[in-house]
Amino acid sequence: MKAAVLVKFGSVEQAFQIQELPTPEPKSNEVLIKAEAFGLNYADIMAIKGMYQDCPPLPAVIGYEVVGHVEKLGPEAKGVKVGDRVVGFSRFGGYATHVVTQDRAVVQISNEMGLSEAAALATQYCTAYFCAIEQANIKQGEHILIQAAAGGVGTALVQLGKWKGCVMYGTAGSEKKLQYLKEQGVQHPINYQTSDFAEEIKKLRGDKKIDVVFDSLGGKSFKKGVGLLAAGGKIVGFGAAEMSGGSKSIFKMIKLGLNFGLYHPVYLMMKTIGIFGVNMLQIADNKPEILERCLKSVGELARQGVLKPVSGGVYSIDQLAEAHKLLESRQSIGKVVVKW
Repeated sequence: MKAAVLVKFGSVEQAFQIQELPTPEPKSNEVLIKAEAFGLNYADIMAIKGMYQDCPPLPAVIGYEVVGHVEKLGPEAKGVKVGDRVVGFSRFGGYATHVVTQDRAVVQISNEMGLSEAAALATQYCTAYFCAIEQANIKQGEHILIQAAAGGVGTALVQLGKWKGCVMYGTAGSEKKLQYLKEQGVQHPINYQTSDFAEEIKKLRGDKKIDVVFDSLGGKSFKKGVGLLAAGGKIVGFGAAEMSGGSKSIFKMIKLGLNFGLYHPVYLMMKTIGIFGVNMLQIADNKPEILERCLKSVGELARQGVLKPVSGGVYSIDQLAEAHKLLESRQSIGKVVVKW
């Protein structure tokens, strides 16, 4: 098989080599997928920079999801059959023409579904579903803030919020993205480049606060989000995009940590608020049944038309660096994938 192997931290132009590697064999409850394409995630950008602690030692094949057809089944595998078109999670290893994963980590999709749309169902939509439905349990009429709402997870959160009948505040950094959020159903799009999102929400809500914050930025935005919560409110943190720029010096890491804020349990009790942290790798490793439940749920909601993943672009393997640069620029809307 071929794989895009991460061989060097730093510049994306020099980070990868296309190599021939042995094709893996599925064991027990595993399936072998012949990939059409693999998805890109912001964690991949962090891995390339050497700033992602879960990244395997180099050389490594990274990547969390793949779209393709089942080529081979392990002796105990069930739920899919050879020839089925599927989207599947990978515990790294996704940047390859052949990927082995657990049968519970794949879901069948239609032959008509686009590559970007299919890939988004895995990492982005499962993350959003876990955050919004499993952790925050959003309800009709609740006021929710979605940071980076035009991104992959952000779009999924917006669609889930619309499904549940929430009042949504979504941040984005351009007029194009604000228009996109309006089209997706966000009642209050906010340009974080030209205004302070917390002040804008205070103007809109007056003395009232909001019920749920979904934060993928970290740092100061997280701290501001906590300050916006009403009694009984929740903030769900699932990223630290603020960390991605510049160096990874110890001083910057300390500053980022302080920017998040320090929250004593007594403070949380007095305010009656909850703070949730989400790392889907930990869920995959320790609670695979939850990941399976999320994947099946988003697959069904997509079939019903409730969830409609948006394509952020399909790139060829020769455009791997270009695809990563687009994602890192935060100019993309929807899921970015690379096809073989």
